[in-house]
This record gives sequence, structure tokens and C-alpha cells, in this order.
Amino acid sequence: MNRRTTTLSAAVALAAALALTGCSSSSDGSAGSTDGKPKLEVSGAYMPQPVMDMAGGFLTIKNAGGTADKLTSVTSPVSDDVTIHETKNQKMQKVDSFDIPANGTLSLERGGNHIMFMELKKTLKQGEKVSIELHFEKSDPIKVDLPVEAPNHNPRQH
Repeated sequence: MNRRTTTLSAAVALAAALALTGCSSSSDGSAGSTDGKPKLEVSGAYMPQPVMDMAGGFLTIKNAGGTADKLTSVTSPVSDDVTIHETKNQKMQKVDSFDIPANGTLSLERGGNHIMFMELKKTLKQGEKVSIELHFEKSDPIKVDLPVEAPNHNPRQH
């Protein structure tokens, strides 16, 4: 009787483990979303050519992971003063972080949230690239090159 109880307990534990494994997979089936970590990918990065000694940076961060993250800071060799700003009621203000939702997107775009580069160390021209490093609450830093585009460049977001 004791052996049968042990076998039954093992079978129940195995069934429970299999059921829990099935529950942790995401509904969209995206790779990496079951490991409990953010899975970040950057696209659409650019900087309009600065007209003064400051500039804005824009990009999209997609999180295909099942855990939210936060963009906490940005660094770049072109400026010692790089901050992240939100735009509310047509006013921009510095923020400490931006949320990147699980299985979601953070869009930094003209007229909205963006990266702000103050006191540029050199004049940047269209066709050049600006190196930046994005820092996150949970994920490792990501290095990105922002192509410098025309001052009026504004790609259509989909």
C-alpha cells in the first residue's frame, strides 16, 4: 500500500508540473516569453540633424518577453547630458524611466516621449551615426547607432 501511494504521489506531482509548464507559455507563442525575462529589440532609431547644440533621439523598443522592463537611462559619447523626456500637454519634462510592457512596445517619437541630448560635443551632420547605450532596470544594456537624418525627418509610425 505504501509503494502504491508513493507511485500515485509521483504521478500527481508529474501531472501538476506538466500542467504548470503548459500554463506558463504565452498565448502568442513568441520565443523567449516563457523564461520570465524581458526580450528587447530596438528598431526605427534615428536622430534629426541638430540645428543647435541639442538634439532629440527617437526609436522603438519591442519587448517580446513575458516580463515588463523599464528604460532607465541613455548614455552617449556625443553628450555628457543625455536624458529621457515625456511630452504632456505640449510640454516636455525629464523622467526617471519609461515602462516597457511585457509583450508590448515603447515608442519614442517626435511630438511624444524621446531621448534628449544637451550640449553636444561636436556638430552632427546628416549621414553620420551617433552611438548610444540604452540602460534598463532588468535587461543588459543595448548599444544602438542612431543615423543622423534630415532636420525635418519624421517617419510614419505603423
